[in-house]
Amino acid sequence: MEKLFSTSPTSLLLIALSCFFIYISVIILTRIFGKRSFSKMSSFDFAMTVAIGSVIASVIMTQSLSVTEGAFGLLIIYSLQMMAAYFRRFEFFKKAIDNSPLLLMDGNKILTENLKKARVTEGDLRSKLREANVIDLDEVRAVIFEATGDMIVLHAADKERNLDKWLLKDVKRN
Repeated sequence: MEKLFSTSPTSLLLIALSCFFIYISVIILTRIFGKRSFSKMSSFDFAMTVAIGSVIASVIMTQSLSVTEGAFGLLIIYSLQMMAAYFRRFEFFKKAIDNSPLLLMDGNKILTENLKKARVTEGDLRSKLREANVIDLDEVRAVIFEATGDMIVLHAADKERNLDKWLLKDVKRN
């Protein structure tokens, strides 16, 4: 219990130095490998962000990893992210690591089977529709459950205009 609130100036200095150097490492690696490193484009990208956070926390809060080992671990994670981004060009790889967007509403029609597949409740859907300022289901052109886990509401502001098919190209309907 006494360790709960005690520390030494040396420990605090080591934590501060670890924070500084691992922070600089993240900045340099992000500049080299690009902003996608922290995007939420897919579940794989999200996993990478969590992995980076885990390495950072391990370096800062434990003495089991040196800053050099942590920076090397970050380099490997960033490299894997870059390789995955490259191989996503191939459909078989993309299907293996990415989820596909799923249509939850087609116009004002709720696709209950797709809600079940996505493990989204009608309450979740209602909440998202309210958040998108929908006051009548006839205002909805489509609701898509994105690969990132986000629900996107496309409004039917002008019912005479067709929804561009390109926007729904990779969206599963069932």
